[in-house]
Amino acid sequence: MKRYTIRLTLSAALLLFMMNSCKKNFLDVVPDNVSTIDHAFSNRNEAEKFLFTCYDGLPREGHPEMNPGMNTGDEFWIYWPMHSSEDYSTLSPYNIARGLQNRNQPEMNYWDSFDGKSMWNGIRNCNIFLENIDRVKDVEPYMKDRWIAEAKFLKAYFHWYLFRMYGPIPVVDKNLPINASPDEVKVSRQSTDDVVNYIVGLLDEAAAGEGSVGLPEKILDQSTELGRITKPIALAIKARILVTAASPLFNGNPDFANIKNRDGKTLFNATYDQKKWDRALEACKLAITAAEKANIGLYRFNSPGNPVDDFTKTEMSIRNAVCEKWNTELIWGTTTKPDDTWTLQLYASPQLDPNVANPSLKGQLAPTLKMAELFYTKNGVPITEDKTWDYVNRFQLRTATAADHGIQNGYQSVGLHFDREPRFYADMAFDGSTWYMENGNFNIKAKSGQHSGKKQTRIYSVTGYYTKKLVNWKMVATPINVVVERYPWPVVRLGDLYLLYAEALNETDNKTLALEYVNKVRDRAGLKSVESSWANFSKNPNKYTDKNGLREIIQQERLIEMAFEGSRFWDLRRWKKAGEILNQPIYGWDVIRSEYVDYNRRILLFNQSFNSPRDYFWPIKDDNILVNPNLVQNGGW
Repeated sequence: MKRYTIRLTLSAALLLFMMNSCKKNFLDVVPDNVSTIDHAFSNRNEAEKFLFTCYDGLPREGHPEMNPGMNTGDEFWIYWPMHSSEDYSTLSPYNIARGLQNRNQPEMNYWDSFDGKSMWNGIRNCNIFLENIDRVKDVEPYMKDRWIAEAKFLKAYFHWYLFRMYGPIPVVDKNLPINASPDEVKVSRQSTDDVVNYIVGLLDEAAAGEGSVGLPEKILDQSTELGRITKPIALAIKARILVTAASPLFNGNPDFANIKNRDGKTLFNATYDQKKWDRALEACKLAITAAEKANIGLYRFNSPGNPVDDFTKTEMSIRNAVCEKWNTELIWGTTTKPDDTWTLQLYASPQLDPNVANPSLKGQLAPTLKMAELFYTKNGVPITEDKTWDYVNRFQLRTATAADHGIQNGYQSVGLHFDREPRFYADMAFDGSTWYMENGNFNIKAKSGQHSGKKQTRIYSVTGYYTKKLVNWKMVATPINVVVERYPWPVVRLGDLYLLYAEALNETDNKTLALEYVNKVRDRAGLKSVESSWANFSKNPNKYTDKNGLREIIQQERLIEMAFEGSRFWDLRRWKKAGEILNQPIYGWDVIRSEYVDYNRRILLFNQSFNSPRDYFWPIKDDNILVNPNLVQNGGW
């Protein structure tokens, strides 16, 4: 692996600032209030605290407004303007979704600082740790080897986070001494291929370990170490990176061919390379092998104390794959700030019980009508393809019967909500839907004035939909309190990895095995195989037999399976589909109405705009380019 060594200055004041961000759990514990690296690496305990400082640099992906993939696209929408400081932590993601990104003060600017975190600071901390850990004498060699592997992983992940947002970035392999010259500090961006190779090289080193120990296969001490990096995590992130690098945004994309460094070096390779898919395929295969060896498997709901019917059991298998804490499908869950998924659930949940009103349940995290149309019919094919499903009249009212799953008997709703796949009812709630929780089954009634609906100028769903998938089934609300079971945010789970593998298999002409892995995910979701569903119900029954057709199926399968988990935003970009899909209008239901006919009327909420190809990457802040003329701006900014 070729190393591109760039060094940046770290001041003592900055080190002091980073060392004082003390929290409670192991991800948040940092060294005591000291000003010298000598003290930070004087003994085992202090060195481990510094390692946790490196962990503390991870973004808060479980918070809906700190994860760049959540409120920045078209999955969710919110009323505008917001009416109170209680409505939001930051406007940044909503501004991006509304086309208000800018280069003067970029939104969600993890390059410089956002939510108090800069990915470059995280990289600097990792470099400090790696450059000083050998000074610690009272740590066992095997443990030192593990710590080094963790720091290398985190260093790689911080680079990856920036790469996914900004494209080509500088690589910071070593920190520069304080007496470095100004020219040494004026770094340049490396090409996409160089950055990917560097990150993957670090992940390989982390997985293998310097002393044949490296990262553990799985966490053994679950009382204190859950959330720390394991070998399956490193290999899964490597797989995600290489699938991204093989995807159309980075593989054979001519849109950014003219972006070059000051010395003329091209940053984007516009030539398609099939070998990138071969490499991604091998990485996915190794990651799945490591995960399954660690007894990670697709989650299946099993609660003897809560016997349920088959439909509810499937729904709970889907929901709990995300929000049952430390469940069997989880490859990497982060708890950078444990309260984040507490906040997330309050944003997602409406008022469930008509006899309990608690304003903490905001219901603001509102899926769009576009997302409701994404899910399959009960026959496992898109609503536009199912020859037995009434697509033309999908907005006409129907009355539910006892045979209709997921809808209250006798309730009126649009045809769009009938005869859909289990993931639709597991992921989303709507006026007339049902919501199963550990303490009972609740009926959602969301028309104006009803207990789940809009009652005031704030804390309501602007679209009429609610994100059931992200709410843990053990949440209980009283008039004065909400008891919420926090869960680690699933950065990677096995269903995600299976679909990445299926994508790579199809791109390398192994359609049979690709279908096998897609069908594993579909089976857990209560659906028949792709082959059976398309042959029996699709207007295009042979679609899956063609590489392009199967690619389309895999992509929609992924958008459905990973809905509301912060994946869609990045997938639409790497597939180069954002320019098409994020230029479509945002619709919802007329939530201020109180009658069936009036409420179930589709209304335009916003004409979304995506400037392609500019908006595929974040802008680098103008001030950075003024200070460092060797940094070139992303195209269109």
